Amino acid sequence: MATTGAAAVPSGTVTPRWRRRLRPYLLATPAVLLCVGILYPFFVGVAYTVYNFSDANREPSFVGLANFTDILGSDTLWHSARVTVAFAVAATTVETVLGVGVALLLQRSTLLGRLLERLLIVPLMVAPIIAAIMWKLILLPEVGWVRPILAAVGVHGYRGTDGAGAAFFWSVVVDAWLYTPFVAILALAGLRSLPNSPFEAAAVDGANWWLTFRRLTLPMLWPYVLVAVIFRFMDCLKVFDIIYGLTAGGPGDATTTLQINAYLEAITYARYSRGMTFMLILWVVVYAISFVLVRYLGRVQNRAAGISAGPTAGTPDAAPGAPAGAPAGAVAGSGAG
Repeated sequence: MATTGAAAVPSGTVTPRWRRRLRPYLLATPAVLLCVGILYPFFVGVAYTVYNFSDANREPSFVGLANFTDILGSDTLWHSARVTVAFAVAATTVETVLGVGVALLLQRSTLLGRLLERLLIVPLMVAPIIAAIMWKLILLPEVGWVRPILAAVGVHGYRGTDGAGAAFFWSVVVDAWLYTPFVAILALAGLRSLPNSPFEAAAVDGANWWLTFRRLTLPMLWPYVLVAVIFRFMDCLKVFDIIYGLTAGGPGDATTTLQINAYLEAITYARYSRGMTFMLILWVVVYAISFVLVRYLGRVQNRAAGISAGPTAGTPDAAPGAPAGAPAGAVAGSGAG
């Protein structure tokens, strides 16, 4: 027997209209509270940058942009900015090159490769400050094992992290030791997700390893590598624990980054407003660089997916599975030459 739609729905199960309207707001409430909890400390810190608040001045007084003009006009800021950028570029470059190299070595799924994959995550389990203290003990000229090894190969005069160049060098080494596995794991995941057909075609055409890597592997892997580069570069711009645990920003101010300067101002010298001003300047720098890198990543991913309207994307002679701009025969043509 046929029944009408209104008669099929029991009257007791109809949700009142006010509850249907209220439901989206109730569901969004946890997200709103989370956003407020995240943004409130940030804006409190921003507010303190326009005051003069320190242990010596417990009654905050409004100073406008005086903290910014004072810090932006000081050599301390620009020196620490140069150290921060130099460290970020050096550490990210080393970690990217080593990480991709390790991923290429472990690309084939062998028993040894699977064992090394598990060992790769060991440094990622160590807290950065613990890693810095471990390496500080290793690098001590009196009890560490670096000096005997260098002496055995004829290098004498090792002084640990006493020199400015040595302190910077070992800071990069410790950061690379800790985070190269992160880049390697991302690159390895990317390598194993690449299609086989372009590489099989390159092998049939007689392309050597270097040509295959340069024309096929690296362009197709680049979106994965770029994700790791963005993460590591942003982290290196904010580095604190590794450098502070290893060198405390010294010798002198040789490894004093923006984060360490903010720590010294806010905690060591108890000048809270100046410390927050340093942090806000660092946040602006990191945000601007991250914005540019993320936009570049989007373009690279679109190009790799064939979404962008490149000159060869989607053309009939494009190699199956190859990135945009890598038509069939490109590798073979270059290799034959």
